[in-house]
Amino acid sequence: MNKYQNPMESAMKQVKNLLDTAMKKAMEVGTLPQAEIPEYVIEIPADRKNGDFASNAAMVSARAFRMAPVKIASAILEQIDCNGSNIERCEIAGPGFLNFYLSESWYAGVVDTVLLLGDDYGKTDLGKGKRILVEFVSANPTGPMHIGNARGGAIGDCLASVLSAAGYDADREFYVNDAGNQINKFGMSLSLRYQQLYQEGIEMPEDAYHGQDIIDHAQAFADENGDKYMACSEEERRAALVAFALPKNIKGLEDDLKKYRIVYDRWYRESTLHNSGAVEHVVELLNQKGATYEKEGATWFKATEYGADQDFVLVRSNGVPTYVVPDIAYHYDKLVTRGYDKAIDVLGADHHGYVPRLKAALKALGADPAHLDVVLMQMVRLVRGGETVKLSKRSGKAITLVTLLEEIPIDAARFFFNLREANSHFEFDLDLAIEQSSQNPVYYVQYAYARICQIEKGLAAKEITPIDNPDFSLLTAPEEKMLISHLAKLPDTVNDAAKNYDPSKMTRYVWDLAILFHKYYNACRVAVEDEALMYARLSLCLAVRTAIANVLSMLKVDAPESM
Repeated sequence: MNKYQNPMESAMKQVKNLLDTAMKKAMEVGTLPQAEIPEYVIEIPADRKNGDFASNAAMVSARAFRMAPVKIASAILEQIDCNGSNIERCEIAGPGFLNFYLSESWYAGVVDTVLLLGDDYGKTDLGKGKRILVEFVSANPTGPMHIGNARGGAIGDCLASVLSAAGYDADREFYVNDAGNQINKFGMSLSLRYQQLYQEGIEMPEDAYHGQDIIDHAQAFADENGDKYMACSEEERRAALVAFALPKNIKGLEDDLKKYRIVYDRWYRESTLHNSGAVEHVVELLNQKGATYEKEGATWFKATEYGADQDFVLVRSNGVPTYVVPDIAYHYDKLVTRGYDKAIDVLGADHHGYVPRLKAALKALGADPAHLDVVLMQMVRLVRGGETVKLSKRSGKAITLVTLLEEIPIDAARFFFNLREANSHFEFDLDLAIEQSSQNPVYYVQYAYARICQIEKGLAAKEITPIDNPDFSLLTAPEEKMLISHLAKLPDTVNDAAKNYDPSKMTRYVWDLAILFHKYYNACRVAVEDEALMYARLSLCLAVRTAIANVLSMLKVDAPESM
């Protein structure tokens, strides 16, 4: 069996085929005049009373056929032949809508498909193996990760999972800013803290890093080296301190992200771009292409000629490249040197003006700027008891990724940060994240999974286990049909989330699935006297469990068997 099965898409294609065929036949027999069939829509109605699918084909054809929509709909309906399809019947509604109802065999086929595909159910071949690089978090290595990084980490990691499920070859990458101004400031701050250990009267300027981590690094360096670097030049002392502290910070970032269940395929260092000459190379390329000019001793990029709102400096008058040049070199490396089909950056919303600059530079360099997509992420507001929270109860400092994960479960953090689209402002309710109730979406989803496990164990204790080929045609209750219909939407949801770079569609899907399952559980007993129905319902429960597990796997959220 092909692992890429999409029951809803297949049914919709059948509806389109029935409509196209019926309209052509109606024109052949003369009940509709000869005309070109216009574009029409097939959609899933919000109210199931209006069918499983509804089409406006007759409505939008009124001008082409010069007839009233209801008459067109009647002519189409006369020619619709549902035999051999998964469509049971078609009806006319209102002023000319055509509503289609799926057959019992389709519903039975969905459950069967989910169970047969197992872990592969929901996967699609949308991406056709195209290579995508998702870069996310890329936090400054001079300090701890903040709450924005926590949201970016969950979004970026889950996005990569969704893209993989949709048939892309998706890699995760962390860009380490281990060069430039922030590293210079890091070295300066470390040097001053180190000197303070041996000399009085040394003060920290306002623009230095004042965190406890800087003090701790300086002390650890002194414990290991003593005061011997007091006699060295400032340049040598800073270099030694950065070489000592930066790897520890980077290792700390890696360890903290692993605790958050994020493992990168690659940690890419900015310093490699400088050491390899890639930074100078992109400036040379832009010069060669006539995309630069000199002004007051600085080298400017003609960004406005390539779609940006204003030109900007590439190399200052002192010969030092601006911060954007390594970023240009980095993205040129992604798309040209390494040949990714698409590069996706997950960035804070404050980078919105930075994106057109990158795209303009890539265009000037001959790379397709459309191959760079950026997910802009809004800020997070932590809330407890309805009040905004800014400080950690334990440390009295701003809450970081590490302190957040000390307060709430990792499952809740990853799920909650993916509850909303990245570009929406998000209130993270710390109380709700640890609440064990139906109001907590991650708890409710995990409870649905655990409840199904308990159903299976309870029946197994009575020596009732799943059978091959149960009679799924018995699953006719409204709650059962709604549940099966939602199961069928998983592959489409994966495609939708991948196309829109929006993993929140997956959390919404699995939350809705859990809600539908709990309603079904309350309305339809599994352990009924009718054995055939019992086995069909047990298998439906297992299909729901499979879908929940597959989505939670994408989100890297645990699926507990008991709660």
